[in-house]
Amino acid sequence: MSGSGVFLAQGDIEMVSTFGIEEEFLLIDPLTGFPTGSPQVMRTLRAAVRPNFHSSVELLDAQVESSTPVCTSREEAMDSLLAFRSLLASASSAAGVRVAATGAAPQIPDTPASLTATDRYRKMGRLTGGIAHEQYVNGTHIHVGIPTRDAGVRVLNGLRPWLALLGAVAANSPFWRGRDTSFASWRMVHYRRWSVQGCPPIFADAADYDRRLQGLLETDVVLDAGHVGWAARLSESYPTVEVRIADAQLEAGDSVLLATLVRGLVSSLAAAGAAPRPPDPELLDAGLWQAARFGLGANLVSHPGGSVPAASRLAALLDFVAPALEEAGDTEFVAAGIHRVLGGHAGSAAGSGTGAERQRRAVRQGGEPALAELFTRSLVLEP
Repeated sequence: MSGSGVFLAQGDIEMVSTFGIEEEFLLIDPLTGFPTGSPQVMRTLRAAVRPNFHSSVELLDAQVESSTPVCTSREEAMDSLLAFRSLLASASSAAGVRVAATGAAPQIPDTPASLTATDRYRKMGRLTGGIAHEQYVNGTHIHVGIPTRDAGVRVLNGLRPWLALLGAVAANSPFWRGRDTSFASWRMVHYRRWSVQGCPPIFADAADYDRRLQGLLETDVVLDAGHVGWAARLSESYPTVEVRIADAQLEAGDSVLLATLVRGLVSSLAAAGAAPRPPDPELLDAGLWQAARFGLGANLVSHPGGSVPAASRLAALLDFVAPALEEAGDTEFVAAGIHRVLGGHAGSAAGSGTGAERQRRAVRQGGEPALAELFTRSLVLEP
């Protein structure tokens, strides 16, 4: 929610070539399992001056965020994510806290969360009350460069029917208050409580986007543009489309897989001709709930209607983005990643499935200690 990325256009690089990744993490008390702030970790992160990542605070004092620089290849993004994760793992170990790379805190206290002491976050806490003070959720945000805001609006319009699928691929938050929620992504459900959320509407052009955004800002329930919680939006700070549907990811490789898919999708939509008939908004809304509930383990809403197996919907996406993946050199990487996330059912390898499936497998095998170990091991696991 801080919008603190460094995703700027670079010279003559084409729009489809630049992207960046923001990751959010929770610091966890190893004894209670509750999220906890750590001034020592924050001091270490603030003191680190690295050219290949940027770190910042988030809404809660138990949260930290990293962002990559502008990337043109998945290798650059992977190096950046692993560099920050390694520093975070070292700093948290020295401070005696754990790091949870998950979309929602498995355990939370009954008392309100402590917000980061910035003017903006204080205002957000006053405005949203219990929503902000229970915002123990983390996301992965993908920025993809665009040449103009009008081009960005066309991409946003085209992204709408694919957002639920991306959320299902990225599902990594099955636990909340010490229980299995039965949802693959509890974070997606949690976000439905904010004043502006879900799939963005259809916009005629950038002027229409700006007009309608201004209408929201003139109400007294939207603090600023960064408070608009659409699952995809135009960045107000950088020349990018920002896709915000995804949970925080267990492994850096999971985040890079998501980023390559999103970059391929944005590239394909930018190159596409006339857009098909816009999906019905109620189907989009139902589709987000369905993706949050089942992840890739059941059906997903199709368009113009009905449900299809998640694997079929994923195959349609891969077919659509195939030329863009080939051009970027990402075809084999994405194929291997998709094979992995689709393999999370009974008898599968320990490292396969979505993050939600890997978390549940760890708990089945060893309870909460095994889940904590999964978070620790996955934080710096190299693909």
